[in-house]
Amino acid sequence: MKLLLVFIFSTISHIYAQGNTLVLLENQVIKETHSLFFKSLQERGYTLTFKIADDASLVLSKYGEYIYEHLIIFAPSVEEFGGSLNVDVITQFIDNGGNILVAGSSVTGDVLRELASECGFEVDEEGAFVIDHLNYDISDEGEHTKLVVSTDNLIDAPVIVGSKKELAPLIYKGTGLLADSDNPLVLALLTADSTAYSYQPNQPIKEYPHAVGKDTILIAGLQARNNARVVFSGSLAFFSDEFFTSSLEKAHGGVKAEKSGNEDVAIAISQWVFKEHGRLRVKSVNHHKEGEKTPPQDYTIMDDVVYTIEIEIYDSGKWKSFTANDIQLEFVRIDPFVRTTLRRQASGAYEAKFKIPDVYGVYQFKVDYDRVGYTRLFSTTQVSVRPLQHTQYERFIDSAYPYYTGAFSMMLGVFLFSFVFLHMKDDEKKSKNE
Repeated sequence: MKLLLVFIFSTISHIYAQGNTLVLLENQVIKETHSLFFKSLQERGYTLTFKIADDASLVLSKYGEYIYEHLIIFAPSVEEFGGSLNVDVITQFIDNGGNILVAGSSVTGDVLRELASECGFEVDEEGAFVIDHLNYDISDEGEHTKLVVSTDNLIDAPVIVGSKKELAPLIYKGTGLLADSDNPLVLALLTADSTAYSYQPNQPIKEYPHAVGKDTILIAGLQARNNARVVFSGSLAFFSDEFFTSSLEKAHGGVKAEKSGNEDVAIAISQWVFKEHGRLRVKSVNHHKEGEKTPPQDYTIMDDVVYTIEIEIYDSGKWKSFTANDIQLEFVRIDPFVRTTLRRQASGAYEAKFKIPDVYGVYQFKVDYDRVGYTRLFSTTQVSVRPLQHTQYERFIDSAYPYYTGAFSMMLGVFLFSFVFLHMKDDEKKSKNE
């Protein structure tokens, strides 16, 4: 009985364990002021290790192995990490597949600015807030930095920010970000309104603000080519208990809500950045000639081929069949010779049928599925395509009948000419003999 209980509890812990997570805090007070966010992580199975950001014992790996799968940095003003932790170590952590959630503020330190720069974000100068004189909360003290942000400003990707249907507006107070426009991997998860700008609220505006209008990013995301994920928020308060439970009312426009949508969005973003949502994998790949069931040693030009792939998505702790209508297959030899949309079958697998081109060589079945919010799905299967054997060519081709006619007519003409020529020779001999 004891062994059975141990097995059950170990199985449950294996199912719900989401991975070790290191949480770097500016001070221990943040653990209390952001308790609802940390509680949501623990309820989803994360093992949180809380440490001060400049702790001398900080370390991400031991003996060449990472001891944490995720990293949360809620220490905006830290100037230097403790222990062996620095920007290069964190960047290497991302390169090896680690996921990071970072929250800054108007006093974001140089080390977080450098980290943001490595990820394709740029943080406004120290002391700057995002200001909006039209979209601020009535509880604002006069600087108009406590913004009421519409859910329309969220990225149109439910897999990242959750469903926007019936979601209350958001409260935001923090600095502004800019994204590197040349970096296609960077995502603007939440942007400011067109009337907002990022500047120091107590200073007269003498130069053009760092970020203006919808170019002002409030929360930015990055999905690296190795599918590691990074989220950088310009507001630590966005994840606080106060903003999670606070009511809101926009000073102009009458928009109000008993509770902000911060908690729902923050939890959805944390689920995405830690790969609870949007993670895809290939379960199986199969290809064969039509009418057969097993892959051949090689294909012949003009064969009818059937390609099947099973794709799964990680959802609620389990791998389930993925449903989409925009997955494409390419049959590639340097360049694609065939590009077709895969059709979902009743079994959940995706299938494509096509005729192999009349060009022999080494080909690949390639599925490259890259959509916003989902991990990149890339699958290739190499096959050989040979020309027809000499016994496989058609003996008579319809388009060649004029040539056949010409050949046989020549043969008939030579026969008739020979017959006439020989007959005339015989007549000449007979006339001479007479």
